[in-house]
Amino acid sequence: MTDKTKVIAVFHSGYGHTKVQAEAVLAGANSIEGIDAELMEAAEAANNLDKLDEAAAIIFGSPTYMGTVSAQFKAFMDASSAKWMAQGWKDKIAGGFTNSSSPVGDKTGTLQTLSVFAAQHGMIWVGLDLPPGNNSTSGSDNNMNRMGASLGAMAQSLADQGPDMSPPNADQETAHYYGARIARAALRWAA
Repeated sequence: MTDKTKVIAVFHSGYGHTKVQAEAVLAGANSIEGIDAELMEAAEAANNLDKLDEAAAIIFGSPTYMGTVSAQFKAFMDASSAKWMAQGWKDKIAGGFTNSSSPVGDKTGTLQTLSVFAAQHGMIWVGLDLPPGNNSTSGSDNNMNRMGASLGAMAQSLADQGPDMSPPNADQETAHYYGARIARAALRWAA
């Protein structure tokens, strides 16, 4: 038994890029004293939903495919219907992150899907509180939140680069920051 607050990031990664982002979220959450964070792949989570009951916060992550979550992540969402019926995740902290190969790639659609999913479960959504990092002549692709997201963390991984090169450091730093933000929210909410 631990006296630490549990955070679980549930994710799917088709090509490894979203896993890199998930690992940055995890590192950010674990950088906060009093937090015990772990990753769970969506397929594992779908078969082990009771494990998520232990978490004060659940962070959802999916690549953006065709403007929404991947089919594999949607399978996890659908598997959670018994938890939804019982309101088993009510009042847990939630957040979300996504990745696509295009700068826009309709990633907002994915974050909206994740936030509505969390709302249906009665969860408390935490957005990204960083201003856009690349929306003026003084900004660059090296700034955190270069994608200009507010609803959650976004990343871009070029289609012809593997997860060893992409998403770029700025997007990984944004994910790290976001993981820490959600962890701090979980500590406050659990107090």
